[in-house]
Amino acid sequence: MRAATRHGYSHSVFPGVAVRIVIVGEDAGRAGEFEESLSYFDLGWNVQWLAEPDAALSSGEPVDVFICGLRLGVVPGPVLLSQVAALHPQAVRILLLDPDEDSGSMQGLDCAHRLLSRPLDAGELIEAIDSVAELRNVLGSEELKQAVGRVGSLPPPPRLYLELSRLLRDPDASNAAIAQMLSQDPAIVAKVLRLCNSAYFSGGREITDIRAAVTRLGHQQLLRLVLASEAFGPNQLAGKEREAIQDRALRTSRLARRLLAGPSAELAATAGLLAEVGKLLPGVSDGSEGSSGPHYAEAGAYLLGLWGLPMPIVEGVAFQHRPGRLKASGFWVAGAVHVASSLVAGAPVDEGYLRGVNVLDRLPQWRDLVEPSAAQAA
Repeated sequence: MRAATRHGYSHSVFPGVAVRIVIVGEDAGRAGEFEESLSYFDLGWNVQWLAEPDAALSSGEPVDVFICGLRLGVVPGPVLLSQVAALHPQAVRILLLDPDEDSGSMQGLDCAHRLLSRPLDAGELIEAIDSVAELRNVLGSEELKQAVGRVGSLPPPPRLYLELSRLLRDPDASNAAIAQMLSQDPAIVAKVLRLCNSAYFSGGREITDIRAAVTRLGHQQLLRLVLASEAFGPNQLAGKEREAIQDRALRTSRLARRLLAGPSAELAATAGLLAEVGKLLPGVSDGSEGSSGPHYAEAGAYLLGLWGLPMPIVEGVAFQHRPGRLKASGFWVAGAVHVASSLVAGAPVDEGYLRGVNVLDRLPQWRDLVEPSAAQAA
């Protein structure tokens, strides 16, 4: 495959093969215009436009990139992407959204690597594929695989968080049903209530039962507290060290959420919450000079990938210290996690990156949003 050199693109997503891109349900009348734009980058990709989802899955031909919208008649886009994931696990899966579909985009995150806006832009597609390839290269390193493979017992997937995530996709889910699900695990309820009554969430009013927590906190914030309770449970770290990580995680999450808007804010908040989860694994580098092993950011992202968390969250954790490595344009999840985690930890922020994505002028305002630690607030 020829590398794209215009506009700085230089990558080999699927080396040695002709890349097949399948676009389903989009206006085939735009095919000529889109392919002409794509040819500008001199990639030699083979693009196929299909009107019906069935045709995409029945041919038996390999698929390298699969693109569809959120709604495809009787087959929702996320369902189709899940089927593609089973049949073509190597494929980069992209969900297209209209501007007014932003609020419904969260349902596609479990099955899509990327969310892009209509009309599909050739440059944005290349950036999306490139950034997924970069993440695969990071998480596919032999050092990282061997290090994680040597861990005797990985932290288990956050079962209750994943179940609650599925429940919250139902627009008719009631607070009573949510409270009932959480009540399955009294230990989680106790931890969530403890966090609810911390300096970050209580607002001076005590929350004494899980139903009150659901009503008071809102679904997304409650979901993250459940995730924090499960992810930062008992492990090899000493109690004080684990509490310090959890404290930074909560502050990073809340700050990251304030740096983006809409569903992107919730993604940034969750990625910020999990920014240091890799430190729970033995044999990883803490980022300090002289420490050995894979970096905790990459190890954490690998763990989240094993847990099946959405790609933007995995990516935000993996590139929290080097958001500029991502080819995707603009300031998104990885950038928000970088800023939030750096400011909370008192570490330098990559001002060159912020200048490149045109948000450097907002840094002083963001510094003012940093909350004190639990010890300082007490």
